[in-house]
Amino acid sequence: MVHHVNAMTHDTLRRWWLGVGWLGVALVIYLSLMRNPPHVDIAQSDKVGHAAAYALLTCWFAQVNVTLYRRVLVAAALVALGIAIEYVQRATGYRSFEYLDMVADAVGVALGWLLAPPRLPNFFAAAQRRLVKHR
Repeated sequence: MVHHVNAMTHDTLRRWWLGVGWLGVALVIYLSLMRNPPHVDIAQSDKVGHAAAYALLTCWFAQVNVTLYRRVLVAAALVALGIAIEYVQRATGYRSFEYLDMVADAVGVALGWLLAPPRLPNFFAAAQRRLVKHR
């Protein structure tokens, strides 16, 4: 008798989840440094975009980093990323340095923190429960 073995383990799910998060970080860096980034024709759309991107990243990583210490590290790292990107943009010669972008990034991190579990569901934990149920 052949049993179907679900190859997905907790560690594999965690690696996938973190991998998707790191792809999100890479996408933010790419979009922040590309010569002609996409533009939405709405007032302050770039600030809204900054806040939304950093909120999503913070909330995403908070799914697997549930302790206060780990969440503080994630938040600090994302704020530092937003600051660093502005300095790199200045060095490119084709992108602009804006303090308000740093503020929008930090606001996004704070928003992501506020939305993170337990206020919104922990989708990573739900995926883990589903994984265990199907074993």
